[in-house]
Amino acid sequence: MKESLVELITLISSGCMGDEEITRIADEAAQAYADPTGFLQANPDINYDDDFPIPLGEWVIVGSLPETVLFQADDYQALFEQIRASFGESVSFVLQPKQLAKVEPAKALNRIQTQLGALYPEKGGYALVNFSEPLDDELQAVLVYSSDVERVMALAVEVGIYAAPANESI
Repeated sequence: MKESLVELITLISSGCMGDEEITRIADEAAQAYADPTGFLQANPDINYDDDFPIPLGEWVIVGSLPETVLFQADDYQALFEQIRASFGESVSFVLQPKQLAKVEPAKALNRIQTQLGALYPEKGGYALVNFSEPLDDELQAVLVYSSDVERVMALAVEVGIYAAPANESI
């Protein structure tokens, strides 16, 4: 399972995380999947409750992803603001967050996906992918190179983490 987790985290991080960090997260998550009780005993600082709707291993992954990889918000305007911020000022966007303020969710998502699809054409642009079960926010997603979406979906199924292209799930 660890190898699949390493590959999945590598693909959803789109170059935003180093190999050492990815391996550490995958190792911890694999341990948490294999022996949740033992993992919690060895890591008493972990704040996990059996009532959470996701397994401990998945919770370890979601909780370990930096804000430049996992985007969480209650609306598409806030989600897009986080995405823009993750790219830094060196990447210019035509779409502005305020253009999403009074737009219905399907249109907002389509506009975001159109903008993301235009970035990094060598990889077919980016695709917004809903990732895991949102716990505190309405929306929770990662960016994946469009050329990697199919593999990300297969890995997500293999490890048991919900993932779906955002534009197909609305």
